[in-house]
Amino acid sequence: MIGQLRGRLAEKRPNQVLLDVGGVGYLVQVPLSTYAALGELHTEVNLLIHTHVREDALALYGFVSAREKHFFEMLLSASGVGPTLALKILSGMSVEELVPAIRGSDLARLTRIPGVGRKTAERMVVELKDKLEAVAMETEKPAASSPAGIEADVISALVNLGYDGRAAETAVGEAKSQAGAGNFEKLLRGALQSLSAPKGRSARGA
Repeated sequence: MIGQLRGRLAEKRPNQVLLDVGGVGYLVQVPLSTYAALGELHTEVNLLIHTHVREDALALYGFVSAREKHFFEMLLSASGVGPTLALKILSGMSVEELVPAIRGSDLARLTRIPGVGRKTAERMVVELKDKLEAVAMETEKPAASSPAGIEADVISALVNLGYDGRAAETAVGEAKSQAGAGNFEKLLRGALQSLSAPKGRSARGA
């Protein structure tokens, strides 16, 4: 099993990166928080890897922090949560937001994440509540992003999460007017807050 990869960042998209390790390219699925923390293309990065093996495929999921990888694997232990949905959950809400939502049985907040229906949210609450004591809640500094193309990256990230493209553009515009466009993660979080507000949920499959 692959547990860690260190190599050159050959390509990156909001949900996937290509890591060149000694001439071998590894496609790694990542949550938005990890994407935001990565440096520029062709820099060296280190990712903690969860290897998911199925009969017909082998998929790699990467994280910059051990805490987020641990929480990803914890989500997988909940009934009905596979790796794709677990990645969407971590992209839709940070660990700092997810922990109190699960502990407080905040189903309304959890079901705002595209792909998380009420039954899935209920199972997450019931099955993960007692496991959350093991999650370290130390705060981490948000990573800086290059200003070029940040708005387009955030819109692309929101569409990958399942939000409507036009709604994503509107939400990013609203977030930019409040938070500015200098930081990918700040703009993303602002857009997610706008999309999850009661005034207009535009998510598909939530």
